[in-house]
Amino acid sequence: MKSKILFWSFAFTLLFALVSCKAKESAYQAAYEKAMRKDRQNVNETTYAPVVQTSPSTEAEELAVQKEKVTIVEGSGLKRYNIVTGKFISKTNAFALKERMQDKGHKSLVVQKQKDDVYLVIIASFDNISDAISATKTLKRQLHPDYQNLWILESETN
Repeated sequence: MKSKILFWSFAFTLLFALVSCKAKESAYQAAYEKAMRKDRQNVNETTYAPVVQTSPSTEAEELAVQKEKVTIVEGSGLKRYNIVTGKFISKTNAFALKERMQDKGHKSLVVQKQKDDVYLVIIASFDNISDAISATKTLKRQLHPDYQNLWILESETN
């Protein structure tokens, strides 16, 4: 008799535990789906935003062009105006982003700023500012939302 009561108590407790876990799982699923819908909505809004044409100097100011003295750490093809997608103190992190960008089809290189030993990951280089601005806008539309903070580096090489 005792064993029968114990068995049914255990079975009931196990059933209750399984039912309560399933409710939490569906709540997490609902939150995840809501976040994904919001992300898709933000991407769609960003993708189809109208582009306003302005003069190159205004665009350059808008895109935060910075002039720095840099040295190439890995890669080649550094020109005067460069699109930077990442800024790191850690050389390892810079190389990891460089590899991810190369996997996406971008000819990437890593440079080091002279004044503060920061590593920059460059995904495109140009000889004139207007080409760099145009490419930056195109890349912002193409890349994952995590890489929306692109900026232009006007390099002074060693």
